[in-house]
Amino acid sequence: QVQLVESGGGLVQPGGSLRLSCTASGRIFGVHAMGWYRQAPGAQRDLVATIRMNGDTNYADSVKGRFSISREKTRNTVYLQMSNLKPEDTALYYCDIVFHTGATYWGQGTQVTVSS
Repeated sequence: QVQLVESGGGLVQPGGSLRLSCTASGRIFGVHAMGWYRQAPGAQRDLVATIRMNGDTNYADSVKGRFSISREKTRNTVYLQMSNLKPEDTALYYCDIVFHTGATYWGQGTQVTVSS
């Protein structure tokens, strides 16, 4: 079994920054990618950013230039550095891990609220 634990969410003013962390534990072999998604109330879960184990990254257009995803392979941890946050970034942020087998696991989510 695989577990993902996210942290780093909170309340921040517009223009502020936050860094989210997600650590995977358990049977971590054959990882293809890890990523961040977000879901606002009443909306679908949308891609924020992903990072493959070879370092390739992908971002949603809405966060390009403001968010940066990185990973620490030895600790099975992925980070999301968020800068110049906007009220529309408010959502529950989820981390996922995808294996080469196609198996996917999700964390429980961490709340990010951008408000003055």
